[in-house]
Amino acid sequence: MPNVQLPPKESSLFKRILKCFEQKQYKNGLKFCKMILSNPKFAEHGETLAMKGLTLNCLGKKEAAYEFVHGLRNNVKSHVCWHVYGLLQRSDKRYDEAIKCYRNALKLDKDNLQILRDLSLLQIQMRDLEGYRETRYQLLQLRPTQRATWIGNAIAYHLLKDYNMALKLLEEFRQTQQVPPSKIDYEYSELILYQNQVVREADLFQESLEIETYEKQICDKLLVEEIKGEMLLKLGRLKEASEVFKNLIDRNAENWCYYEGLEKALQLSTLEERLQIYEDISKQHPRAISPRRLTLNLVPGEKFRDLMDKFLRVNFSKGCPPLFTTLKYLYYSTEKVSIIQELVTNYETSLKTCDFFSPYENGEKEPPTTLLWVHYFLAQHFDNLGQYSLALDYINAAIASTPTLIELFYMKAKIYKVKSWSCFLNS
Repeated sequence: MPNVQLPPKESSLFKRILKCFEQKQYKNGLKFCKMILSNPKFAEHGETLAMKGLTLNCLGKKEAAYEFVHGLRNNVKSHVCWHVYGLLQRSDKRYDEAIKCYRNALKLDKDNLQILRDLSLLQIQMRDLEGYRETRYQLLQLRPTQRATWIGNAIAYHLLKDYNMALKLLEEFRQTQQVPPSKIDYEYSELILYQNQVVREADLFQESLEIETYEKQICDKLLVEEIKGEMLLKLGRLKEASEVFKNLIDRNAENWCYYEGLEKALQLSTLEERLQIYEDISKQHPRAISPRRLTLNLVPGEKFRDLMDKFLRVNFSKGCPPLFTTLKYLYYSTEKVSIIQELVTNYETSLKTCDFFSPYENGEKEPPTTLLWVHYFLAQHFDNLGQYSLALDYINAAIASTPTLIELFYMKAKIYKVKSWSCFLNS
């Protein structure tokens, strides 16, 4: 059937169909489709049939949707029909077919921005980086004043590892932005940070340090400091790097990456030096968990037992639900697992009899919640080791003492889930 041009009344209705689709008013969109298709002259109007099919698809009626989208047969020279068919294919995750439909649509309307955007999204989804670059270039040609088209084109070259071209595009665009040095503009700030990311990936470490020039215009001051620390390490300027990482630890003493950076900058070679650094930081930040936790990665045997004993007591006393999550990365070592289990089971025995971590202690007794968190920890511990019956015993003991704590029921459900899955695999 040849392309039928809708008269003004029906054309207005068709525009309302498109608007309803964009606003997700699907039922209203179907009403307008019916108003056009009920006219015998336009009962086979391909674009309206295609839009009806797409709307039905959004309502979950896939079979009916494909019947109507075949309105494409009534107008194979309509970019709308091909675009709609592509959207339907995309919703069914047939991305290659969707790309073919978009390309057919572009043959009929090569400068359609929406189709080009949809095509670029699928190309990046399918890792068709060359195709993505070409499509983003077309969008840049059509909309050279839009920020998104410049950034999109730069991203295409970035993904292709053509860092020089990506940086050239970003710099050209940045220079067109009229942002006073004293003003903070969030989008401009993100542009500078993205440009610096490309510089770092291009191994231009000295150039990356020039981010200090734009520090006043960047919103994320913390990220600027992190970049400076990383680049100073790469350049071998270790003394400056150590100062940066010390300042970062002062700002956030729980970030493990800062400690790793500080160790590299100080070039600590012996265990004693590393332990001393963590001890000094613990004194400066007595409430921080990370410096005490990280030392547990370093030490073996009796030294580990002593440090772990102190660490566990503090956290059980104050009530720390994520304690097991903090320690589970130590479970690669059977020796450390054995020590942890011995310590915590001894705590449980002693707390049940005398409300102390050890029967040889004096002073203020532990509150009842301490035993609760010990039971909770042991349930997680034995669940991790695959000893589900013991895990259930401990979580049931915790629930019996405090039946209002939701974390306990969540943990019990998790144990049952893993236990049933394990039984299924064994059978």
